[in-house]
Amino acid sequence: MIVVSDTTPLISLLKIDRIDLLEKLFGQVLIPQAVFDELAADERFKHEADQISQKQFIIVKAVKNSESASILKRATGLDQGESEAIVLTDELNADVLLMDEAKGRAVSSQMGLKIMGTIGILMAAYEEKELMADDVKQCIEGLQNAGRHISQKHYQMLIDKLDN
Repeated sequence: MIVVSDTTPLISLLKIDRIDLLEKLFGQVLIPQAVFDELAADERFKHEADQISQKQFIIVKAVKNSESASILKRATGLDQGESEAIVLTDELNADVLLMDEAKGRAVSSQMGLKIMGTIGILMAAYEEKELMADDVKQCIEGLQNAGRHISQKHYQMLIDKLDN
């Protein structure tokens, strides 16, 4: 399975100390150079960039056609990391793109890419028995405490699934 990630799901999972879920669910995760650069350049995420560097299952991979990412960025208003993540997903014909931002998800959907956000990762971990219902609720609470935005729709979907 080929999985590409944008910045936000990585940060969210690192904030709740559950980055391990990516390895358990997908084996390895590819990130474009711009995603790593966004983490490394932002002082707020210096610790997260250091952690990402140490995870052998997270592999930084350059996009083949950087001009495509530049055009996508200019045409859509997405940032460089989101643009490269979408282009890399397309170039590799990846199975899934991990992305949380609504605008990036909309562009990805229009391109026919399969998308999974942080909540989807937690749902998959629950379905694969990597997390129990209480663990998922703790993760959600941790995300909220860390100031990570969770849409009410996705939050309710997850709670409904856990309560069944």
